[in-house]
Amino acid sequence: MAFPQSFMDELVARNDIVDVVGGYVPLVSKGGSYWGCCPFHSEKTPSFHVLSDKQIYYCFGCKKGGGVINFIMDEENLSFPDAVRFLAKRAGMEVPEEDGDRDAARKRARLLELNRDAARFYYQLLQQPEGAAVQAYLDKRKITRKTAVRFGMGASLDSWDTLLNAMTQKGYTKSELLSVGLVVQGKGGHLYDKFRNRLILPVIDVRGDVVAFGSRVLDHSEPKYMNSPETPVYSKRRVLYGLNLAKKTKRPNIILCEGNLDIVTLHQAGFDNAVASMGTALTVEQTRLLSRYTKELVLCYDNDNAGKIATERALQILNNSEFSVRVLQLPRRLVDGEYIKQDADDFIKFQGAPAFENLLSGSENGIEFRMAQVAGKYDLADDQSRIAYCTEVSELLAGISGAVEREIYTVRAAEAAKITPEAMKLEVQRAFKRRLAKEKKTQERQDLNPIAQLQPKERALRYENPRSALAEEGLIRLLLLDDTLFPQESPLNTEDFSSPVLGKVFTLLWENRAGGRPLSLAALSASLTSEEMSHMTGVCQKPESTSSGAQALQDYIRIVREEAHKRADTATDPLLAATEKYKKKTEGTGGKHHV
Repeated sequence: MAFPQSFMDELVARNDIVDVVGGYVPLVSKGGSYWGCCPFHSEKTPSFHVLSDKQIYYCFGCKKGGGVINFIMDEENLSFPDAVRFLAKRAGMEVPEEDGDRDAARKRARLLELNRDAARFYYQLLQQPEGAAVQAYLDKRKITRKTAVRFGMGASLDSWDTLLNAMTQKGYTKSELLSVGLVVQGKGGHLYDKFRNRLILPVIDVRGDVVAFGSRVLDHSEPKYMNSPETPVYSKRRVLYGLNLAKKTKRPNIILCEGNLDIVTLHQAGFDNAVASMGTALTVEQTRLLSRYTKELVLCYDNDNAGKIATERALQILNNSEFSVRVLQLPRRLVDGEYIKQDADDFIKFQGAPAFENLLSGSENGIEFRMAQVAGKYDLADDQSRIAYCTEVSELLAGISGAVEREIYTVRAAEAAKITPEAMKLEVQRAFKRRLAKEKKTQERQDLNPIAQLQPKERALRYENPRSALAEEGLIRLLLLDDTLFPQESPLNTEDFSSPVLGKVFTLLWENRAGGRPLSLAALSASLTSEEMSHMTGVCQKPESTSSGAQALQDYIRIVREEAHKRADTATDPLLAATEKYKKKTEGTGGKHHV
């Protein structure tokens, strides 16, 4: 929506970006600005830069950037209007709403209210005689009433339209029920309850809103587990089941499991730091959410092949992140002479909480787990297998950034392979050199194509004319650095710019100047997409001197005009246009072409 500019200026002024970002990311003051580990991707070395004077942030690793509103949009998964409302609430400001935006806000609030009423309805059914089958299932699983209440558990009946009728009688429309995935439309167009004859597990986010539902069937029908689909109020990539409770834990870490009922059992056993992803592997968005509450994660997936794959994927996402990561491997259980897999729920049930506490205390770190997985592939009593093991494990060890940590695990690998530490070190050194050579070759290829280095990360923003675009970037940088450089009249039109986004920013700056508004990139958040803001903050990070600003400005303007004239001439001459197109094509391949 178009919030009044005066309101937006005050909103940004009252939400200092250092204070806001500092609530999510530990920041360290260095050289007049602030640095921290990026909340949008995994890293150990801080590359996230916050500039107080410009009220912008930029990550040199993942290239995300923008103002305080962009940060809240990304961090809280909010639309622009909702991010504005979030910051307004933080600053104690009243939001001037337009009718359309009031409707959008009301619609979201109503869908959340519908979810909450549905959760209450399911909960009340569990307390009534109709919920006896679900209560019997909870008793069988040894889930106490206190735990069921804490998680807001409920019951759905073996009926096609119990919830549908109850919610429509409360005034909710069938369209709203479809929107949040509580009902499903059949082939004939009729609607019926999605969750039938199931234990219901409301999914509550960290704000306390019921955003979705998980469920477990009572009989042997399929699917055993069923969750809500993606909806306007729910994205499974951004939610972790149980985090609304686990965020209050006094324990030093958070345990990440696979199943919702694993979480219920662990919390009941005293492990109130357990959470689970909702039917998906660990995502970057979930790690960002977890980083607000802990810096230590314990992966506790099932001990079958699927669980091992999920653990490996999670370790890859968390590699070189700020998290300290450990892996808790659940032992298989002996049943009738056969060892079978077990999850956290099984282990607590058969071994007890103290045994799980012992496993938790002795859980291995991520590199130990991965080394064990490699060792498990080979018969280390066989010479050829030992050689293959050394080759594979050396590649793994070469990826460890710390020299001391790499040395320690190299010695352990040597012990496993029954070779001397010196021989294993040589193998790791070779793998390390191969890795460096590969990275160097990749960098050299990039360096040999400088135009590619200058291009925006987003393909949709790529420059058609790099020479003009670099001048356009410099022009905008100068105007943002020193507003006294603005001429009396605009020297260029939007269409003179080869890059649409740079032309748009230039025009917005002139409009802000004419209206007496702040001349900053942060003030343009309402008019630029997240991708455009990230690109522009990257542009502003490039060096630019204002010592000869007036002359530099004229040089940039001259280049932009020259390139604009060339494009105009090319547009009127078809032969010249074809020649230019061929020239650009050969430039992009280093002057080489194939016949």
